[in-house]
Amino acid sequence: MASMEEKVEEYFKVQLNKLKIRHYSKTEKINSSIEEALKKANSKSGNIGNNYPDIKLLLQNRTRRDIPVMIEAKGSKGKLVKFNKKGEIELISNGKNPYSAVMNYAVNGALHYGNAILDERTYKEVVIIGINGTEVNEEGIITNPAIKAYYVSNKNNNIPKEIENFDFVMMKEGNIDDFYEKLDTLNLTETEIENIKRDKEELLEKSIKDIHQRIYDDQAIKNMLSTNDKLYFFCGLIMAGLTTEGVKPLEVNDFESNDDTDDNDGTKIIARTKSFLRKKKCSSEKINMVLNYLKPIFDKQNLWKPSKGESIIKSVYKQIKSEILPLLESNIHLDFTGRILNSLNDWVAIDNDRLNDVVLTPRFVTNLMARICRTDMDSFLWDTCMGSSGFLVSGMDLMIADAKTKIKDKKELEEKIENIKSKQLLGIEILGNIYILAVLNMILMGDGSSQVICGDSHDEIKKFDFPANVFLLNPPYSAPGKGLVFVEEALSKMEKGYGAVLIQENAGSGQGDVYAKNILKKNTLVASMHMPADLFNGKASVQAAIYLFKVNRPHEEDDIVTFIDFSIDGYSRQNRKKSTQEVNLRNTDHALERYEEVCAICLGKKPKTKYYTETNGNVIKDTITLEGDDWTFAQHKINN
Repeated sequence: MASMEEKVEEYFKVQLNKLKIRHYSKTEKINSSIEEALKKANSKSGNIGNNYPDIKLLLQNRTRRDIPVMIEAKGSKGKLVKFNKKGEIELISNGKNPYSAVMNYAVNGALHYGNAILDERTYKEVVIIGINGTEVNEEGIITNPAIKAYYVSNKNNNIPKEIENFDFVMMKEGNIDDFYEKLDTLNLTETEIENIKRDKEELLEKSIKDIHQRIYDDQAIKNMLSTNDKLYFFCGLIMAGLTTEGVKPLEVNDFESNDDTDDNDGTKIIARTKSFLRKKKCSSEKINMVLNYLKPIFDKQNLWKPSKGESIIKSVYKQIKSEILPLLESNIHLDFTGRILNSLNDWVAIDNDRLNDVVLTPRFVTNLMARICRTDMDSFLWDTCMGSSGFLVSGMDLMIADAKTKIKDKKELEEKIENIKSKQLLGIEILGNIYILAVLNMILMGDGSSQVICGDSHDEIKKFDFPANVFLLNPPYSAPGKGLVFVEEALSKMEKGYGAVLIQENAGSGQGDVYAKNILKKNTLVASMHMPADLFNGKASVQAAIYLFKVNRPHEEDDIVTFIDFSIDGYSRQNRKKSTQEVNLRNTDHALERYEEVCAICLGKKPKTKYYTETNGNVIKDTITLEGDDWTFAQHKINN
């Protein structure tokens, strides 16, 4: 006698037959790539073994866009789908049987199969469907069929999006194009994107710390590589491993640990990195510059010489391949090179950083600053002390997102995004060891690092006729005016727009030299934010503030400035080095909402929350002098 699960499967197959939708059973093959993907993946129990979806489809619209569909059937009450505590479809849990959800729930099992296909990379999107039923009539036909369908795609970072009110009739030949249009509307929300970025950044930082902990604990490697060498070592392994169009991905087994000066694991890294940079359309000058940094590292014999049959390069690449590269090859833009920089900073000061000037500006801060400067798709954004290019990454994200909301024509949108990446961003960095991180960051964003410059910004800024209308900066605090020299210089070349600087707060309370006063002669101070004391988490022991300026409009004595006490921003920070300890940053008090509120205040919009108000004393609106010496929140606070 057929089981309930088999009856559920048969019920829906009858539906598919009536709709004339071609479908495949467990043992039928659709094509070699799908079957190979299912064969390579671990089974639903987490072991080696084949995967056999109950029903398979391969949808195709009139433009030959193929989408595999994986369907899993169950026949027990409440076994359609299981979610974890975060509301996500559960795949692996921490229980005694971590794979129980995938084995026992329909949607969860279908998602397991769908992920296997996406991992194979031939297809960038799948539809997963769970079907269930528990009751039959006298003829043995299911009377309470249940179905749930989800769209899973690379564009959504493989996060399943439910196809509401799904029915197989949507996949009928005459309806297929409308169904595809419906799928294209299923995008991640801003909150989902923010949560993904946060989770990926935490995982990325932990993975980087794990690898660096290993290097730190290995005396042979530790003594061989300086801090700069570690930067280049990480970057070389990452660039060599990233997927490059037209080139087979570099696998761990491709490293043969040869004991030969001309053919070894180090020469393999250099050759693949060169290919990667060429495919990203980098100039010959940039390619040669990057290779000049990397070659002395990967020429080190102790790195490529085999020990117990395996080189250090192969051993570390194995970990990068499994833990780092999957995070970087998503379509979520992360300032991952800044994370590398932060990790190394935990252990020893970056070479050339004797003045404690090299710090990673947290992404939630770079995003805030880009937003309060009104960054949109037509912005021209520059950073004259760019570090690892975190401001450029955040600004570019906002510019592209704005373009996607305003431009509906696909070709026009693609051209606009290309223009944003190649022509609307400019960054300058003087330190070569940090510059290589910025190059790698921006290459991965897809612009070929065309306007990422290595040099002294005081000189380089004179060479460019860049129509900047957004200026973002975290300058070296040891520079004249605590770094305000860079602000005055950049703002003087701008005709319109806004500039935001994250700087040592006392630069605005009399220690900004003549630069603070000069800035007010041509620009308006709009807002001043007193930032958390531990913003840089132990790296830079300075009290920072964000100063927001309107460009090319002289400040007048009766102009109102908005002062915000943002010392409590909702994040808790701990200065921890060991990779075995938890990630340093935690959202413990509505951090996302707090940043939204401060952004709204700076933009003159009505906030949705009330953490920072004039009533509770966290916002003060007051005038300043034209001397540039009273920009801080504390100077305008009236104490009882």
